[in-house]
Amino acid sequence: MKDDDLIYNSSQNPVFADILEKHLSRRQVLRGGLGAAAVTMFGGVVGCNSSDGDSTTTSTTTTPKSLIGFQSVATNFEDAVHVPKGYTGKVLFAWGDPVSNGPAFSFDAQNSAADQAQQAGMHHDGIHFFSLPYGSNSSTHGLLVMNHEYIDDVVIHIDGGYRYSPSTYSVEKANKELAAHGVSVIEVKKVNGQWDVVRPSQYARRVTGNTPMTLTGPAAGSDFLKTAADPTGREVLGTLNNCAHGYTPWGTYLTCEENFHQYFGSKSGSDLVDNDLNAYKRYGVPKTSSYGWETQLERFDLDKTPNEPNRFGWVVEFDPFDPSSKPVKHTAFGRFSHENVAFLIAPDKRVVFYSGDDARFEYIYKFVTAKPYDANNRAANATLLDEGTLYVAKFNADKTGEWLPLVHGQLGLTAENGFRSQAEVLVKTRLAADKVGATKMDRPEWITTDPKKQDVYVTLTNNNRRTEAQQDAANPRADNQMGHILRWRETGGNPTDTRFTWDIYVFAGSPDLPSAQHKGNVKGDIFACPDGLWMDSNGLLWIQTDMSSDSIGKGALAPFGNNQMLASDPTTGEVRRFLTGPKGCEVTGVIATPDMKTMFVNIQHPGETETDANPANPTKVSSWPNGQRPRSATVVIVKDDGGVIGS
Repeated sequence: MKDDDLIYNSSQNPVFADILEKHLSRRQVLRGGLGAAAVTMFGGVVGCNSSDGDSTTTSTTTTPKSLIGFQSVATNFEDAVHVPKGYTGKVLFAWGDPVSNGPAFSFDAQNSAADQAQQAGMHHDGIHFFSLPYGSNSSTHGLLVMNHEYIDDVVIHIDGGYRYSPSTYSVEKANKELAAHGVSVIEVKKVNGQWDVVRPSQYARRVTGNTPMTLTGPAAGSDFLKTAADPTGREVLGTLNNCAHGYTPWGTYLTCEENFHQYFGSKSGSDLVDNDLNAYKRYGVPKTSSYGWETQLERFDLDKTPNEPNRFGWVVEFDPFDPSSKPVKHTAFGRFSHENVAFLIAPDKRVVFYSGDDARFEYIYKFVTAKPYDANNRAANATLLDEGTLYVAKFNADKTGEWLPLVHGQLGLTAENGFRSQAEVLVKTRLAADKVGATKMDRPEWITTDPKKQDVYVTLTNNNRRTEAQQDAANPRADNQMGHILRWRETGGNPTDTRFTWDIYVFAGSPDLPSAQHKGNVKGDIFACPDGLWMDSNGLLWIQTDMSSDSIGKGALAPFGNNQMLASDPTTGEVRRFLTGPKGCEVTGVIATPDMKTMFVNIQHPGETETDANPANPTKVSSWPNGQRPRSATVVIVKDDGGVIGS
């Protein structure tokens, strides 16, 4: 996610630091270098380096052998992808590559909007592998489905976008940028030991910022979602800022709309005023957009279409096996900056989906389907996500927590308090969460689940806006640059339960840094700003980092090199570095084939800082992967001996 230094939550709800402070003493934390706060309640082990130089490891049993078998990759600032000895990685699918038999990428940025709509979008992010044929467990043939979060408007045009060349900005340029957002579906196959994209493919498709979609759920058809172009409030064009993702147990793909607010603005430059239908301020909608689309496309001009932002910020589902399927935006999931979606299946077969709102001091949510999922009838699950209950998390001082329902008429969500219907609760989810007293967190990003243990993990990437007044013994990072990973489990291991217990899995940082708030308690290879997160089928937790590109290698972040991906063993707490990315990139999105012998990892926005600063020379910092214009790309990784990734 491109770093945004603004805060949109002005509620008085407690921050996570306040809750930790009530539970832990200052002496307990400082002597353990944060380790005392991280000792797990789930039977695992977390080691730490203490602030006074002592090294502490806590264990309930003899430490078992680590699941991790590869040699660590060293930190570096090189313009390359590095993987461990005995592994090979190669670029499989980069921005501008055709998804099927479309036009090839033009290195001079001359591809048209129509071309871009048939090519990989920009800024690869969340990614999933679906075996082919449907219902099989193939590890040599499948569909790769991936998000494209946002764009570098300097790199996509030869003379830059609206910010740099307003006089040459046009409808064509705006539509090219829209086409570079969304999702790609490509067919991939391993032949003679080599992975490649199948072209042409009957499955390949692009879902973009202009793709027609249906709105469903309690908010669909409400006045909040109606526009002049769509008086029904049930049809919308496109999906935007597709950050991380999810999937369903019935084999559909979920793409999540994150920082949608930045695409809208007032062409006249008028100040925006909240009213009964819109909560511009709470959602950070500006009067001037990031890309200038409102100057060319009426639906992004808030003077003409004030409700259009309400039609974004949702979870979108589509069937990757059917290229003609129409994507659906599910309003039952609530509207906020969804990072990703991860699920657990309850004993009664209802499906529970977890999602974080990726902004400073925002919240963690879960959605519980009203009906059970049918493993034997895929078609019966087509409307399963239209109905259910949305909850928001409250973390208590005694390491318990509760899920607060966001249901009209409950917990103060009434007309007297500004919530006239369930539709309004869902369109204004952030305001509803404020009202019920949810706990403000440090940028909740990716969530992953362990279906064997029913554990849920979330990355809290950082929060550099935490003030000294909020500093406390349990969370002594007034300027939380490093981030941490939190874990919880619902009572009885039943994800539909409204109670849970939680702990801190790890505090990121380095013991060699002078400031106590930067040391962390990582047992193994250091890292900062955890973001991407995935639990593989063998029980390894894969952690990807997103230090902002203008901060990499500077100040307290100097020891960490470029952004990276690491593996952690939840049983031993060990962390080992598996991959480092090129200059200026974010490492985000990871998935493997069912046999765990092939891994796909996305590299996003190589060279971002200098491409933003210098439109005349977009290759100044990074020319990865082709030695020319920098391109986000998917890297396919295999073990040279054909073995299991990570072993």
